[in-house]
Amino acid sequence: MGHGGESRRTQAFDGELGDAVARAQQGDEAAFAVAYRLVQPGLLAYVRGLVGADAEDVMSDAWLEIARDLGRFKGDGAGFRGWTATIARHRALDHLRRQRVRPRASVLEQDVLELPAPHSTHDQAMEAMSTEQALALVGRLPRDQAEAVLLRVVVGLDGPSAARVLGKRPGAVRTAAHRGLRRLAKQLAADGVTDEAPRTLGEST
Repeated sequence: MGHGGESRRTQAFDGELGDAVARAQQGDEAAFAVAYRLVQPGLLAYVRGLVGADAEDVMSDAWLEIARDLGRFKGDGAGFRGWTATIARHRALDHLRRQRVRPRASVLEQDVLELPAPHSTHDQAMEAMSTEQALALVGRLPRDQAEAVLLRVVVGLDGPSAARVLGKRPGAVRTAAHRGLRRLAKQLAADGVTDEAPRTLGEST
């Protein structure tokens, strides 16, 4: 499917989300439920990549914080996705610290490469997989690539928003996402989708 259709869907999604968030900030509980329904699946998949089976518990803590601080949020639907992803990531990292399990340090900190991502790379790597299969394969990527792919493809953030969540420069995130998608595409071409259980990020072999 072309990127024009993807862009229109994203705009419609963010329009609905932004409207729901605005109403939720005025005390509309039903609107808050709509916002939750729109962003929770992507956030849960992202956090599952970070903490594995504890993702539901981590997201419960994250949503408590989101609900508590909702009145402070300023922005549109796209901004809300980025804001909630940042909160979810912080809660996930707090959870890992409490368990004394630290994510592996990123192997890609430079942003000197500005690699364009061909449409075929994204299509081959992501459209061939179900959500469960995608998480299983993404969990085998280096952590910086896995997080970039999850934030860009699953949560649906643009490059600058994903960079803000990760505390990196947009060029580094674009490069990591591109390399991750290329690696997924090569693995699909070479081996097909495996039936292995998903790993948490940083446990790639």
